[in-house]
Parts: sequence; structure tokens; C-alpha cells
Amino acid sequence: MDDKNTILCRCEDLTREDILKCIQDGYRTIDEIKRVTRAGMGPCQGRTCRTLITQILNQELGRAPEGNECSSMRP
Repeated sequence: MDDKNTILCRCEDLTREDILKCIQDGYRTIDEIKRVTRAGMGPCQGRTCRTLITQILNQELGRAPEGNECSSMRP
């Protein structure tokens, strides 16, 4: 998943490049990215994009997957 034009959040039409830009701007959690971009706030409530965004955060920040907090989901 190296293509920056890959759509990660279909509901909000966000690409990998959009998420990488947020990380470069200093956002470090999925909740921060969610507040700025609306990722995970569409009809699917993050069921599609939450995992992908978390993976990108882990890769870019060198985090272990076990240490991540989950963003809240609403029914």
C-alpha cells in the first residue's frame, strides 16, 4: 500500500496522502486524525478505514501494534 492516491476512507474520500500529511503536521493518534479529517465519521463509522489508518500510524511512527488505542465507534 505505497500508492499515495489509495483511498483509505471511502465515506469521506480520504487518501493515504491525506493521512500522511496529518502525521507530518503532528497528529499522532487516530482520534486526532478523525477530528481533523472526519475519517471514520461516515456511514461505515470507521469499519473500513480505522484499521488502515492505524497501520499507517504504526509504520510512520515506529509503533508496536499492541500499544494502540482504538478510536470510539458509535452504533
